[in-house]
Amino acid sequence: MAEEAVPADELPLSGITVVSVEQAVAAPFATRQLADLGARVIKVERPDGGDFARRYDTTVHGQSSYFVWLNRSKESLTLDLKSEKGRKVLHELLARADVFVQNLAPGAAARLGLAADDLADRYPTLIPCSVTGYGSSGPWADRKAYDLLVQCQTGLVSLTGSAREAARAGVSVADIAAGTYAYSGILTALFTRATRGTVRAVEVSLFEALAEWMGQPAYYTAYSGAQPPRAGTRHPTIAPYGTYTAADGRDVLLSVQNEREWAALCERFLGDPGLTDDPRFATGSARVSNREEVDALLAERIAASGSGEVMALLDAVGIANAPVNDVKQFLEHPVLSGRDRWREVAVPGGETVRALLPPVDLAGTAPRMGAVPAVGEHTEGILAELGYTPGQIGELRADGVV
Repeated sequence: MAEEAVPADELPLSGITVVSVEQAVAAPFATRQLADLGARVIKVERPDGGDFARRYDTTVHGQSSYFVWLNRSKESLTLDLKSEKGRKVLHELLARADVFVQNLAPGAAARLGLAADDLADRYPTLIPCSVTGYGSSGPWADRKAYDLLVQCQTGLVSLTGSAREAARAGVSVADIAAGTYAYSGILTALFTRATRGTVRAVEVSLFEALAEWMGQPAYYTAYSGAQPPRAGTRHPTIAPYGTYTAADGRDVLLSVQNEREWAALCERFLGDPGLTDDPRFATGSARVSNREEVDALLAERIAASGSGEVMALLDAVGIANAPVNDVKQFLEHPVLSGRDRWREVAVPGGETVRALLPPVDLAGTAPRMGAVPAVGEHTEGILAELGYTPGQIGELRADGVV
């Protein structure tokens, strides 16, 4: 069960300040996880509308579902970084910060003097983190990268979908992978600075993050000579492992991982223990080679019963199984309610939304689940901390700097 909330100054990253010139998904996902653990995250946004992810959709009380997911517990500061005055404010923040995160367009950080090498001498204790498309060096350093482009470049799309048609993964997996690795890289860099006094820059690219996730099909293809086939909800290299339609029309997925489970399935679910000795099905490789026959046996059996009865019997036999939920059914999942995983989070406009707790539970503590900021909501407060007077802040607003 989730722990009760603890004071902000007792969270693991309390006292750590992160300044992030971020947009879209990857960098905001990294910094939101830092904010969850108590870091102060100052999100720098453009004065003319802020992070463009704010306008991806308007489904959450007028806010973007992407933005609400990725930006709770942050402070929003608007700055025009193309102006000298805007960059001056940013550097005043960096002088006080522990971490700087950016996922600007290729070459933009260098043009603004914000590349890791530019910052190293000026801020010797600052940990810079760059989230790029294809790396800050190499033949594609100047190429734009978005999630689906990277899914295509890494070959993921060629593995996803049915035999008839490829498909994108249904969530932003390249962005999520890169944001997760950026988060872990920043934590590692903070630990290294604390324990060794050494400051290390962090860089993560969307392409290389998703390339890591492609490890298994990469090895399989390199050493078999052929990539795993697209198989819809079937597993391309394990059988039986896929979905079958029950008598009530609901799809049920089951997975057999070893010969012991196959024998139990044959004897207690299919009612034919002799199948375990059939050379077509005796090993995992044999079952994959004869997948159509395996699927036909299971499809006939499962079609004869309702999904509830099928899953109950599979549970009794010890075979892993699941209904194929839609998103609404996922939102109502008994694990989420039974483990108290939902919290209320405020969004601009005075409404609240249900948000899932982060997946990692730290004993004795609880993550911060703060409000999602409006564009520039904290600008005046942050500038006041830096010593700007109300008159000076008014001048910056008049000049379009904030």
